[in-house]
Amino acid sequence: MQAPPFPLPAFDRLRDRVAIVTGGASGIGQATSELFAREGAHVTVADIDVTRGEKLAAQIRSDGRSAIFVRCDVSDRAQVINMVDRTVAEFGSLDTLVNNAANVNFQDYGSVTDATEEKWDLVVDVTLKGVYLCSKYAIPHMITAGGGAIVNVSSVGGVVAFGNSSAYCSAKAGVIQLARELAIDYAAHNIRANAVCPGLINTPQVQRNLADPQALARSLSVPIFKRMGLPEEVAHAILFLASPEASFITGAMLAVDGGWLAR
Repeated sequence: MQAPPFPLPAFDRLRDRVAIVTGGASGIGQATSELFAREGAHVTVADIDVTRGEKLAAQIRSDGRSAIFVRCDVSDRAQVINMVDRTVAEFGSLDTLVNNAANVNFQDYGSVTDATEEKWDLVVDVTLKGVYLCSKYAIPHMITAGGGAIVNVSSVGGVVAFGNSSAYCSAKAGVIQLARELAIDYAAHNIRANAVCPGLINTPQVQRNLADPQALARSLSVPIFKRMGLPEEVAHAILFLASPEASFITGAMLAVDGGWLAR
């Protein structure tokens, strides 16, 4: 099946919402930042890549939309607090958080006996602790705003084991469970929390880490569509979960995987 053409028409689903997208300068995060801005949100592009992040925020503004860039290592509490404070200072509030930043370096994967403690900490600190920190400091502003939406970007690796990926799969499983905990703990404040689980997506990280990702997609990884997904296809799922269209959905996990988990 062919991927749909992008961009699709915008309908202002997030008009006047204020959103932070972590890992927002490339791949799924970039597609989400661009889509949220097109849908009317004020977007903070948060990333450790200053060059890409500043360029993306400037591009969004040149299109007549609203965005700023904030450099942020989500595993660092002080940087997360600064990211949230900068967003609220710039846009006046905060009601939407996309926890997308993760450490996806296949060289840091390994079984429990193979993975060093340093590599384990690097993967888990960014991929799982980062979700905790960003949510911890964003949620009080969402409560002040009268509610909000959190979307955690997990992975099919949070549902099924890849093998030799102990830190990554454990962290991504935690990202799903943390979304469920957030959904229960903050429902009374009108805050929804959900997770998306992408499969094999054609991002710069995948291109850097796999020798032939297209061949992998055609073989066993994506059994139905026989292709990699596009970052925009994940972004539209994130948009749905963040939008009022998903007003009765919380604590859910949405796979965007071309049928990976259907095997």
